Amino acid sequence: MPLLHISMRAGKPDAYRQAILDNLYRAMRETLNVPEDDQFMTISELAPANFRCGNAYGVERSDDAVLIQITVFASRTAEQKKALYRRIADLLGESPGIRPEDVFVNVLDAPKENWSVGHGIAQFA
Repeated sequence: MPLLHISMRAGKPDAYRQAILDNLYRAMRETLNVPEDDQFMTISELAPANFRCGNAYGVERSDDAVLIQITVFASRTAEQKKALYRRIADLLGESPGIRPEDVFVNVLDAPKENWSVGHGIAQFA
């Protein structure tokens, strides 16, 4: 039950943004065993004045950087997360052509009782 928020600079075409969403979903299916059609993702496009990525930690980022925050059940292993990071960078490199240096991923673990996917109930608690 991942929930994704993607932030990036405004101005990319629809196909570029759709490739990001499609490949993030594919990476999660392949590495986290996410169920089919479990797609809860948003992209926020920001004006350059509202989006800043530094070059900390020895990574030279460009204006094409994307910030990806993924909230998941607190049940994924460190190995699964590492595989996810690698797969995301690989797939986004293939399409829409984002450099690995520009792929910033943050995974947040949340207990299952913190989720309601509809009807005002905690389906996973």
